[in-house]
Amino acid sequence: MLDRYVELGGRWIDTSNNYAFWEHPSGRGGQSEALIGRWLAANPGVPVRLSTKVGAQPRFPGGFPEHLEGLASEVVHASLTESLERLGRERVDLFWAHVEDPAVSSPELVTTFSELVALGGIGAYGVSNYPSWLVSELRSRAEVTRAVPPTAWQMRYSYFQPLPGVPVEGQPIPLGMLSQDGVDLLRRRSGLSGWVYTSLLLGAYERAERLAPEYRHQGNERRSVALDDVAARRGLSRSQVVLAWLACGDPSLVPIVGSSRPEQVEQAVAAVAVELNEEERELLDGAG
Repeated sequence: MLDRYVELGGRWIDTSNNYAFWEHPSGRGGQSEALIGRWLAANPGVPVRLSTKVGAQPRFPGGFPEHLEGLASEVVHASLTESLERLGRERVDLFWAHVEDPAVSSPELVTTFSELVALGGIGAYGVSNYPSWLVSELRSRAEVTRAVPPTAWQMRYSYFQPLPGVPVEGQPIPLGMLSQDGVDLLRRRSGLSGWVYTSLLLGAYERAERLAPEYRHQGNERRSVALDDVAARRGLSRSQVVLAWLACGDPSLVPIVGSSRPEQVEQAVAAVAVELNEEERELLDGAG
């Protein structure tokens, strides 16, 4: 799949230091980075950009989500060293604070990640699962202190929206759902890119039985009709329309896609190149 992704022009590979702790006997992550590292070693010079994360590694087996490594400066520095060793690289292009750590202040976070940029271990940094007000605070803090600001923000988001205030199935901690004020922040803040995970709702656009209960409501029923309409017009799958909607909207978002087969990679790469016209966007945007 990685070979095919690069053949098609794919460049960003996104992972995390805690992937896939839920499957490994150790109860800790690192396996995803190690796999990518082996692939990079077998393909020297492959033109990809790497994105990985720190902060959500369980401190011991069964420690997720209550007992995480956090974002203290010494933890972040040590974790980056370990990630680079697994990846076989001297730097990563984008390094994420994976989950907010209430014990770490905004000045501390900005200082820690700015140091890593200055040292050359990372090209830039972002924050994942952070509320919009805190993203603004971090950017303002960096501006005031002439430090390096976060340039990317990663949240959970898709075309179908859950009922407000209803817990999202499969999320044991209150991870970040991109709200309308977050969309507005990305639209207004130049220099801040929006990345969205669970962009295809784990295959629910193609297999309705996978749609979680919090997404089963009248608003999404109307959106489903609009999705079918645009998909039929374009000869695309519903998932491809969703990816096109994310990638060519205002703001334009970077959809993070997890695939299990090469053909899914091909479909996803083709989808983000689709430019929806004004009528199609109005139909999709106005449905919910």
